Amino acid sequence: MARYIFITGGVVSSLGKGLAGAALGALLQARGYTVRLRKLDPYLNVDPGTMSPFEHGEVFVTDDGAETDLDLGHYERFTGVAARRTDSISAGRIYSNVLEKERRGDYLGKTIQVIPHVTNEIKDFLRIGEDEVDFMLCEIGGTVGDIEGLPFFEAIRQFAQERPRGACIFMHLTLLPFIKTSGELKTKPTQHSVKELRSIGIAPDILVCRAEMAIPPKEREKLALFCNVRAESVIEALDLPSIYAAPLALHDAGLDGAVLDAFGISPAPRPDLSRWRSVLEAVEKPDGEVRIAIVGKYTQLGDAYKSLAEALTHGGVANRVRVRAELLDSEVFEREDPAPYLEGLHGILVPGGFGERGTEGMIRAAQFARERKVPYLGICLGLQMAVVEAARNLAGVNSAGSQEFDHEAAAARFEHVIYHMSEWVENGETVRRKATDAKGGTMRLGAYDAVLTEGSHAAQAYGTTRISERHRHRYEVDIAYRERLEAAGLVFSGLSPDGALPEIVEVRDHPWFVGVQFHPELKSKPFEPHPLFASFIGAAVEQSRLV
Repeated sequence: MARYIFITGGVVSSLGKGLAGAALGALLQARGYTVRLRKLDPYLNVDPGTMSPFEHGEVFVTDDGAETDLDLGHYERFTGVAARRTDSISAGRIYSNVLEKERRGDYLGKTIQVIPHVTNEIKDFLRIGEDEVDFMLCEIGGTVGDIEGLPFFEAIRQFAQERPRGACIFMHLTLLPFIKTSGELKTKPTQHSVKELRSIGIAPDILVCRAEMAIPPKEREKLALFCNVRAESVIEALDLPSIYAAPLALHDAGLDGAVLDAFGISPAPRPDLSRWRSVLEAVEKPDGEVRIAIVGKYTQLGDAYKSLAEALTHGGVANRVRVRAELLDSEVFEREDPAPYLEGLHGILVPGGFGERGTEGMIRAAQFARERKVPYLGICLGLQMAVVEAARNLAGVNSAGSQEFDHEAAAARFEHVIYHMSEWVENGETVRRKATDAKGGTMRLGAYDAVLTEGSHAAQAYGTTRISERHRHRYEVDIAYRERLEAAGLVFSGLSPDGALPEIVEVRDHPWFVGVQFHPELKSKPFEPHPLFASFIGAAVEQSRLV
C-alpha cells in the first residue's frame, strides 16, 4: 500500500507546489522508489478543457484523453511517469459525481452533505491505484484558507486519520518575504498559514519555504518552534536559474531526507542523481544558442505555452544549445509585415489554439518560413494554418480556410480545406460529434497512432514509421485536398492507420518544414527530448550558421 504525501500551499498562490512535488517525486525515484503524482483542484469547472488559456494556462492532455491542469505536465517531465485520467480531479467533477449518484438513488434517500458525501468521494479518488506504487504525492490546488478548498482539506485530514500511523505526511509550501528596509526574512506569514492549517486539523510535517536568500538559523529555529516542526524539516526553496536545478537544490536542502525521516524509513537508500546532473550541465553549459519565434494567440501569458517552452529547452539539451524563445503575437502580423520580426531568427513555431483571432498572422508566419527556408514547426492549429497557406499560395485554392472560422449565421467565406471532424474511430468504436455539441471533453482527445512515410523528416526524427501521439482538436485537414497539395509541394508524410486523417505535413525541397496535428510537446522530457523538437532545434542550429 502506498505512502501518501499531501502537498498544500499557503501565504500566496503560484509558489510552485506542482514543481516542488514533481522534484520530490524525481528525488524519491532516484532512491529507487516508484511514485505517482496527483492534482486536486478546488475550482468548480469539471476540468480545464473549456477554460481560457488566459485564465488557467495550458491544458495538459493525457494518453487516455483527460484534459488536466498544467501541473501534470511538470509531473510527467520530472518523473517520466505517464499521467492518467485518474491523476486529476476538480471540485466540479467531485460534485458532479455526487449529484449523479444522488439522482440514481445510490444514497438511499439520505440527505446529501459535504461531510460525508463530498469528502468520501474525494477519498475514493485518492485510493485509486494505491497498491501500484511506493509513494503517492497529492497536491491540493489553491491556498489554505480558500473557501472552495475546505472540502479537500477536510478529506485529506480524514484520509490520514483513517490510515495506519505513519502512512501519510503533510508538506506545506509557503513564502518567506524579504523586507529590504529591515534586511529580514519574515516568518510571520508562514506562522499564520500553518495556524490556519492546524485550525482545520492538519499539522504539517515539513515546511518548504520559498525565499530570496538562505534562511538564517534564527529564523529557521523560529519557524520550527512556532510551526511545531523539526528544524531539519524546514526546507529552503530558493529562486533558481532553471527549473531543472530543483531536484538537486531541494536534495541539497534536505527535502527527500526529511520526507523519508518523517515516514520513519531508515536507513534510507542512497540517491542516484546522475541523470539530473547531466540535464543541468546541458542546460547551464550549452555550446551555442538559437532563437526561436513562437507566433501564437496567447503570448501575453507564458503559462499558456508551458509544455511548449519546456520541449524547446529539451530540444536544446539534445543539441547542447540554449534555446531563446521569443513570444510574438500573431495578431500583429495581420497588421504589419512579419519580416522585421522574423528575420534573423533560426526557427519559427506556430502552436495550437482555438478561434479565428490571429490566424491570418499565423498564415503569414508560415508563408515567411516556407519562402525564406526557415525551419518551421506547426502544431495543431499551426499545421492547419500552414496547410491553408500552401492551399492559397501554392495550390491555387484562393479562398482556402477553415470551417471553424465560418459562422452558421453568415454566408460561407472559405473553401473548407479544414473541416469540423464529426466522426472518427476511438478504441475500435466510431465516435460521432456535431458542431452544436457541448464543448467540454468532446474533442478528439488522447493518444492515437500514425503511420509515417519512409524517408520523411518526421520518420528520420522518430527513427520509426509508427508512432503514437496525443491529440486535442475538433477540426481536421480534408484528405480530399491531398493530391492538389502534394502536386504543389506540400507532402502528407503522416496519416492515421486507416489513411483517412492527415497527421503530418512537410514542404518538399525545404530544409525543415513540418506541421503536426497532435501535440508532441506533451511527451517531451529533459532526459528524453521529444524527437521532433530535437530535430527542429537541430535544424535551427544549422540555420544559425547561415544567418
